[in-house]
Amino acid sequence: MPEAPLTPDQEVLWRALMRIMATLPRLLDEDLTRSSGVTLTEYSTLMNLSEAENREMRLTDLANAIGLSLSRISRIVEDLRTRGLVTKRRASADNRGNIATLTPAGLRRLKKAYPDHLLSARRRVVDHVDAASLAEAGRALTTIAERMVDSSPATRPSEPLHG
Repeated sequence: MPEAPLTPDQEVLWRALMRIMATLPRLLDEDLTRSSGVTLTEYSTLMNLSEAENREMRLTDLANAIGLSLSRISRIVEDLRTRGLVTKRRASADNRGNIATLTPAGLRRLKKAYPDHLLSARRRVVDHVDAASLAEAGRALTTIAERMVDSSPATRPSEPLHG
């Protein structure tokens, strides 16, 4: 049985969200690269490492935190390593995974980029949401984000295609 069409309000929300998903990452990336010389993905990598215990994370956890594949985060970490912003080592506990650690130079680069990132986030998104709607919008988007993680193929039991 086909799903019922979206209501007009649902359709407006969905189309706006699709446009934001297609354009916002590119715009934030352009702003950050132009102003501070790091890409949005590099910034997210450095930020997640800065917030982690001992400023280090397994690459698999870092990839999940940012929403990237393990191969993509591996390439990003390797590039950041060659620039002296992170180090990479084998996990000593099981010797199976790799751990990225933020270096002092990486923390300095992150702190330098932070004001530019905030300016871009405000200019591109936050300043366009009225104060009365901000908390509700944040809750709604957080719920969507959390449910996306909960329903990803890696966390969802496989289901038969035919009932």
